Amino acid sequence: MGFLDILLGRTKPTAPDLDQLFALPSAAITLEAAVGFTPTGHGAVCFATVEGGAFAQTHREVQALLDADSDREGPPVELRRDDYGYSWLISQRTPDQLSALVNDLHAVNSAMEINGFGPQLLCSVAGFVDPGGRRLGLVYLYKRGTWYPFAPVPGRRERRDNPLELQIKAALGDDLRIEQDLSRWFPIWGAPGL
Repeated sequence: MGFLDILLGRTKPTAPDLDQLFALPSAAITLEAAVGFTPTGHGAVCFATVEGGAFAQTHREVQALLDADSDREGPPVELRRDDYGYSWLISQRTPDQLSALVNDLHAVNSAMEINGFGPQLLCSVAGFVDPGGRRLGLVYLYKRGTWYPFAPVPGRRERRDNPLELQIKAALGDDLRIEQDLSRWFPIWGAPGL
């Protein structure tokens, strides 16, 4: 970063740090103790839709890699498009397999990055639920290397539970690198598993 960048207020973009995904299992313990949310076993990687043979090959590689896991229970990894034009690679595990789910998310992100699709990666999300049925997604922003909570209000179309999100932010501040700029806590309506 040069002197002119400092004067103009420009900063270097934060490099993605996929190892931040591995902090999720310990954060899940804090989350359960603090507010009673437990993993659902659902996770997904969101990216700008990509067409073509190179992406199809990458998807086949990811699918083969994750299908080779002999401990996998449930359906194979699924590719789905949402109403907003984004694609989701979805992994489902049993709720007690959060570490395996994190490995799946890391493998998908790494494969996309290695094959040149890093700029299309947006976020990864892992689903949680409390005994009352409230849903929560812990969202990892790929380009920022940070996390934020997303809590849709049950039964209310496109409404968020902002007080719950702030409570989760406070509870997980020591476990995850939380995104401090709340304007970057974008809603992920229609995210699989939420």
